[in-house]
Amino acid sequence: MNLLRRDPEIARRERFATSERGSVMDTLSRSLLLAAALLIPASAALGAAPAGAANGSGIWSFSLENSSVSVGPLPDRNYTNGLGLDWTSAVGALPAPLAGLGRTLFGPGQERISLGLFQQIFTPDDTQANPPSPFQRPYAGYLALHAALLDQRANVADMLALDIGLVGPAALGEQVQNGFHRLIGQNTNKGWGSQLRDEPTLEIYGSRTWRIPLGKVGGIESDLLPAVSLGIGSVRIYGEAGTIVRIGRGLAADFGPNRLPPATGGSPIFAAGRPFAWYVFIGADGQAVAHDLFLAGNTFSAGPHVTANPFLGTFEVGIALIIHGFRVSYTQVFQTKAWHGQGGSMFNFGALEIAARF
Repeated sequence: MNLLRRDPEIARRERFATSERGSVMDTLSRSLLLAAALLIPASAALGAAPAGAANGSGIWSFSLENSSVSVGPLPDRNYTNGLGLDWTSAVGALPAPLAGLGRTLFGPGQERISLGLFQQIFTPDDTQANPPSPFQRPYAGYLALHAALLDQRANVADMLALDIGLVGPAALGEQVQNGFHRLIGQNTNKGWGSQLRDEPTLEIYGSRTWRIPLGKVGGIESDLLPAVSLGIGSVRIYGEAGTIVRIGRGLAADFGPNRLPPATGGSPIFAAGRPFAWYVFIGADGQAVAHDLFLAGNTFSAGPHVTANPFLGTFEVGIALIIHGFRVSYTQVFQTKAWHGQGGSMFNFGALEIAARF
């Protein structure tokens, strides 16, 4: 008897199980995209602010983050791309149970809810190697629905968020990245066949940001935005603290520019009380990391992975403009090495946010 020959029935069952898992994850992926499509009518239904509410309009935000917008080498690497679409309700335009939860957690303030969809893509440094190097971070696509409860007072902003999503082929990372490369005539990334496998994800995180005015000289204001955040779930387990220093005009209009998670500070909310506000900023934070799915690999199966560094430092510099009902911000983000054996100097990427009040 040939002991190396596989039983045909076992092989058939394995193929069926693989097919079933793929079908389930494809269905989940389509469900996430459908839920995102429902954000538009849902936001319209919730967006009518109660009579007399301040800042009584909803806010739509689009976020783009990419490692090719860099002060260093341009090829895809590490966190290569992030896309997000987010809707934030008018003040008070949220279901009564959520409003009660907000008052219990944060105290009296201006309460809103935020709903969105975002995708993040991660690759190794060498995207032409197939199979990829086992000493570089694995390929991974991540697609998630985002829901957050927001509360703001005069100089404090709180957020409690829940992200439900998936990592793996069903997150469409390969299709988005290589599809864009084909569109602009660039080489496709070759190692996507080794990406993290399909896996559902759940993440809960919260943050608090304080606004501390520092003074005004000749009409130019300055302030400090210290912030803390904590996250737990299958995607990341981390604690983070940092601060941003801003200089400009109309600083009370917001709590800093918003970025895709994980990021300390910032908010999708901005006031439209001034026709024009602007500021430049610089900031730094430190993150203690207990778990990072995109580095550690799949939770329930063996596969590509690297060993995460327990501490990560982030530095950022940028500019924001608020013109009537629009906010545009750009941030250049610099990060220390995220895993053991990571090559090169500090990793950096650009982050753009465009937001409008409706």
